Formats: sequence, C-alpha cells, structure tokens
Amino acid sequence: MDFTGLTVLCLGDVMLDRFLHGDIDRISPEAPVPVIRLRETREMPGGAGNVACNIASLGARAVLVGLIGEDETGARLRRILASRPGIEPALVASPRRPTICKTRFIAGRQQVVRADDESGARLFEEEAAALMEAVDTRLPGAGALILSDYGKSALEPAVVAHAIAAARRAGVPVFVDPKSDDFTRYRGATCITPNLKEFAAAARGPCGTETEIATAARALLEDCAADAILVTRSERGMTLVEQSGEVTTVPARAREVFDVSGAGDTVIATLALACASGRTLAQAMHVANAAAGVVVSKLGTATANIAEVMHELSAQADKLAGAPAPGLQSTDSALGMVALWREQGLRVGFTNGCFDILHPGHVALLAAARQACDRLVVALNTDESVARLKGPTRPVNSLAQRAQVMAAIRFVDCVVGFAEDTPLEVITRLLPDVLVKGADYTVSQVVGADVVVANGGRVVLAELVAGQSTTGIIARVGGKAA
Repeated sequence: MDFTGLTVLCLGDVMLDRFLHGDIDRISPEAPVPVIRLRETREMPGGAGNVACNIASLGARAVLVGLIGEDETGARLRRILASRPGIEPALVASPRRPTICKTRFIAGRQQVVRADDESGARLFEEEAAALMEAVDTRLPGAGALILSDYGKSALEPAVVAHAIAAARRAGVPVFVDPKSDDFTRYRGATCITPNLKEFAAAARGPCGTETEIATAARALLEDCAADAILVTRSERGMTLVEQSGEVTTVPARAREVFDVSGAGDTVIATLALACASGRTLAQAMHVANAAAGVVVSKLGTATANIAEVMHELSAQADKLAGAPAPGLQSTDSALGMVALWREQGLRVGFTNGCFDILHPGHVALLAAARQACDRLVVALNTDESVARLKGPTRPVNSLAQRAQVMAAIRFVDCVVGFAEDTPLEVITRLLPDVLVKGADYTVSQVVGADVVVANGGRVVLAELVAGQSTTGIIARVGGKAA
C-alpha cells in the first residue's frame, strides 16, 4: 500500500484542536468543581485539518481548503500546518468570524470538559465565492475530493454542489463525511460515510440490524444519487451498501479504546486514498477499518501511518484482496510504529530469540516482558541465523511461520526479523525503553543492554519456567519417534 504520489483535496470545516493535560487532586473551594493542575498543552489541526493530517501521515499529499478567521488562532493554525510535511494549506481568511477552536481539558486519560470558540453565522457570499474559487484552482491533479462537514458553515449547499459538480466533471471521486441529516445535500457523491447515529437521523427509520441498514441505505442512495454509503458502527465494524445492491460488512477487532476523537476523519482519509490507488470500495473499507482501529487506541485527535495500518490488518481475521495480512514487519515499519507509540507517551519494550517451537516458557517470558512496558516488539532470528546458532537441523519452523504464530500472541504488538547472530543493530535503531531477557542471563551478558541503559532505558531479567526448552521438546519427540 504505497500512497506516495497521490494528492487528495480536502474541503470543509477547519479548526484548531487544543488539549490541556493535567492532574486532578482536589475540589475547588469556590464551587463544587475539580481543579486541574496543568502540565502540558498540545495543539493540532482539527476537523478537515485532521483529515489532511491523516492523508499526510499515510504518505500522500493533502491540499486543505477551509475557512479561518483573521486572528491569532488562525495564525497559530497556519504555523502548525506549515510545519506538517505533505500538507498544502489553501485557507480562506475572513474578518467576519473567528477561527474555530476546540479546547479540551484532560485529566489522566479522561476528558473533563470542552470549550468551543466559534461563530454561528452562516456563510457570507464573498466567503462562499472564495471557497469555490479555491476548489476550482486546486482540483486539477487531485486523485480524490473529501468533503469534511462538521456543520460549522464552510460546507453550505452552494459550496457542496459546486465542489461535487466540479469533481464529477474532472472524473475525481468524492467522499463525504456528513453532518446534515439531509443526504440529498451531497447529491452525486461517490461515497457518504456517516456514523450510525448520523445514518439513523438521515434514514428516519429503524437501523438496528444489517438488513435494516441495507434497506435504509438503498432508499437514501436513490434519493441522493450517490454510488455508496459506508456506515461506521463502532464496535460492530462497518457496513458498505453500494448502488448495485451489494452489501459488505467488516467487523471491528476487539481492542482497548482510549478516544474516538477524529476516528471518522481517519476512516474517510484512508478510504479515499485506498480508492484513489485503485482499490474497490469494499477493499478500501477493510483498510479504513484497520486505520480506525489504530486511532481509537490513541488519546486525542490522532492519525495512523502505513506501518500501523499494516500491523492492524495483520491482527484482523479478515483478508484484504483475498490474501492474508503478514505478521512480520520490516525494521523501518517497526521504527515508525515505535515513534508514534512514543508520541502517545507509551513505553516500548523489546525481547528477542529464535522462538522455534513456542512453549509455556516462551509465553511466560512474553507475558513478563509485556508487563514491563506498554507495547512489545519481538525480534526473531532469521532461518539462516538460527541454523548458525543451533545447527543445520534448525529451525523446525520457518521465519514466516514463527512470525505468524508470534503475532497471534496477545502480549506482542510488533514482530521483526534479524539476520545477524545478535539483535544489536535492531536494538540500536529502535532504542527500546525496556529490554527483556530471561533470568539465565546477567545484565552484562544481555546484548544491547549498554545501548538501552545509555539512552535512559532499563533491562529486565524475567524468571524462567523450569523444564521448558525447545531443545528438550525436540529430543522428546525424537525419542518417541525412535
């Protein structure tokens, strides 16, 4: 999945998302409300801006068209966008309204309150004209057009109709994240991507089952002359209903959910890119479902990159384009995943071995390793490396087989391979926070311990399960066979 070289035009409500992180340890004496002691402020593009960030994170180029105010918040948003590679801002500044800003107060991992700064004024004529002109100027060369509607005025009917008509004339597919419960407003779109609540409001009827969703979607497709509707259904996954009548559902993978903020932005960004790269809507839905699974496990408005999406696909039971997703990641992919985990404040652990025939001792080691960190990377010796260490009759299982089994272990978040006798090069590149080996080693004997400790990390020596070894299992099997 290489999205480099693709350009997506993002049109919609642009805003600044501000997150104020702190701790609550007392109630205010002035009123019965908690007092947050602030320790960190994070700012990032929100709304259509987050869609653009997702596109850039996935390796493509985003052109962002939206409306901001002539104020310090707008200037701050411009500076943030300018610092993001892969995003080309084409923003329209208006003196008639403030830049939309959503400020969220977070204590621990819980959002306590949100404050919104925005105008309720409808789009002025000159603002609409400027937005339409920006679309006409930036549409050539785009592989897809995304309309990100947050109901904040930028996507009023005249602008939407103009953008869809221009895209259709240019042969560019149009993807809509709707806010209005009148889908005829998006007439002519390629795919509309409501969540279940938005879909039910538009359908004005029962939407509890897949059959009811399909029936309602077909009626809506007829009314709005769209090619497809993709309904995101939280823990029930996604359902795609196409104009042809075909219905496809992909389940969500059970996972720990920290924050659903921006998940819809990730879905539509990934869906548009996957379609622009030549995939069918059904195939693109699988990719978008994996990307959504990545971002809901992060706190705050988040994005996903290709490495994370591929890893999530490997964890899903479904298959993309008829082929099973791989369990083995490249070191470069793992490096990207580690960087993003660190952005979330997560501790990254690392352990390694041949793991030729997985046994309870291995599982105990992996459990201990995962207990010492938030995300665990496991490095496996390649087949040639195992043969050099263990002899010509090893490994019993190939690297691909070992990686597939390892990736299925719930304690493991990423699997990589290394061809050398030791994982020193991988450790040096990933620089884990925690390095884990069995207690049959001393810290001085653990390869890479000096590198990790020098970088501020630590070494954990996990207790071993007595009487468990791959060599012993092979010997016992050989004895029975004889």
